Amino acid sequence: MNQEKINELKKWMASENIELTYISDPGHIAYFSGYKSDPHERVLALFVSLKDDPFLFTPALEVEDAEKSSWIYPVHGYLDSENPWEKIAQLIKKMGTPNKIATEKEALTVARFDILNNYFPTSDFSASVTPVIEKLQLLKTPSEIAKLMEAGNWADVAFEIGFKAIKEGAKEQEILAEIEYQLKRQGIRSMSFDTLVLTGKNAASPHGNPGGTTVAKQDLVLFDLGVVYNGYCSDATRTVAYKEPTDFQKEIYSIVLEAQLKAMDAVKPGVTAGELDEVARGVISGYGYGEYFNHRLGHGIGTTVHEYPSLVTGNDLVIEEGMCFSIEPGIYIPDKVGVRIEDCLHVTKTGCEAFTKTAKDLIIID
Repeated sequence: MNQEKINELKKWMASENIELTYISDPGHIAYFSGYKSDPHERVLALFVSLKDDPFLFTPALEVEDAEKSSWIYPVHGYLDSENPWEKIAQLIKKMGTPNKIATEKEALTVARFDILNNYFPTSDFSASVTPVIEKLQLLKTPSEIAKLMEAGNWADVAFEIGFKAIKEGAKEQEILAEIEYQLKRQGIRSMSFDTLVLTGKNAASPHGNPGGTTVAKQDLVLFDLGVVYNGYCSDATRTVAYKEPTDFQKEIYSIVLEAQLKAMDAVKPGVTAGELDEVARGVISGYGYGEYFNHRLGHGIGTTVHEYPSLVTGNDLVIEEGMCFSIEPGIYIPDKVGVRIEDCLHVTKTGCEAFTKTAKDLIIID
């Protein structure tokens, strides 16, 4: 669990006269508590009180796991036959009905808010804690960076497995399955998102769906993948060639690589998130392919794979030491070619260090 961040959250609560904060996003719950779970349709919650101990609220079948995690405060559970909101209301009212409750407005469904509001009709729910959590997550501690670095090491292992699985006639799904199978054999329990292996024209879809398409000679094969290590995520992309690529493929790849390297070189305290996007976008646009770079340059990373901030033109957030985010320019020309190169990194005093080390010069698989 992250006691330091809980204390910082409580300082904000005190400054805003907020007596209770309800955290509902599973990624944010894991960030504070150290307990990671996907509750599906069930209720998973973290309640932070200004004056009393915080507590986790989980399905009954998860109570034991939550208690065995790094969380040191109470864990309360509920059976599927019970009304979780009735139990939550009872637990809160034992501490005294709060006048002001902060929620994650960006994560809480309207239906669940209405239920909570019905139990506490006199409470003020106007405060949103989401921006506060985003700022707390923004600067990573050395311990967090070490976990992100190790998650990046495992992404490098995944790339090595995937590259070795490339052969003529291999299906995207088969290569993907080999990556995840080998990782699980080595102790990785979960990927940080659905692994992408896209070959040939399929790679021209930035978030394509791997399927039965097979690798053919002169295909570019795009890998976008990451793992969860000790609660922290990795996210990286490499594009490799099967057999000797065409001159056009080499040209597109070299442009994306130049954009990625220049953006990485530009990362340092004092620049803005928008300026970094402009560096990469300027390279790609300068070669006449600007319309084919159709997404932001990057996103934050931590206990979830997509965190604040967003590296997009116009974002004037000033980059600081300890921030962690992706740099992932790409060119996607429909029915022709798709190339993306991505590393996540942490900002140092003078620049940055990537979490993944797999080579970025165009790798040709023979």
